[in-house]
Amino acid sequence: MAKLRPDKNRTPSSRAWLERQISDPYVARAKKEGFRSRAAYKLAEIDDKYRFLKAGGRVVDLGAAPGGWSEIAAMRVGDRGRVIALDILDMKPIPGVEFLHLDFLDASVPDRLKTILGGNADVVLSDMAANTTGHRKTDHLRIMALAEAAALFAREVLAGGGTFLCKVLQGGTETALLAELKRDFESVKHVKPPASRTDSAELYLLARGFRHSRAA
Repeated sequence: MAKLRPDKNRTPSSRAWLERQISDPYVARAKKEGFRSRAAYKLAEIDDKYRFLKAGGRVVDLGAAPGGWSEIAAMRVGDRGRVIALDILDMKPIPGVEFLHLDFLDASVPDRLKTILGGNADVVLSDMAANTTGHRKTDHLRIMALAEAAALFAREVLAGGGTFLCKVLQGGTETALLAELKRDFESVKHVKPPASRTDSAELYLLARGFRHSRAA
């Protein structure tokens, strides 16, 4: 097994993160199988169970860089599907993925996206996480704000019956978001795939069966 080289300039938190990366079997698997990040396996495992990435589907991946989720989505919807990846960061090209270098929070983006797709999306994905501050409560509020923004975006672009999947953190502040999603989707649940580290507060909200007419 690889070992971490000594570096007196590393903080304890950065050392702990690097040690986890080195010993993480999903990191090694991603390198071996050519995926851009271990996050690809989170989406793959969730879809293996719930089967929402269907052949020919139209998928939007918010905050997509570096592209692990987009890679999985493109593989599963196939040549007849469409995957649109959005991010304010640059992302190297992925076969079968159309990348838009823009901020999904821009009010013009939903209409622009539907024009590109020629209609509404079947799936909206969000594995976004805000930059951490080290202050647990602040970091939790930041990621939940992103999740709420992604949910609003999903309501704008999803077709009836569509699916929304986003990252959240355990902590209780997702109550309002859960209530809103349960109003607009037939099924809403928390999921934690095996690839999500057991010591992490990370969870995913999976909302299926979008009630388009009700949310419109």
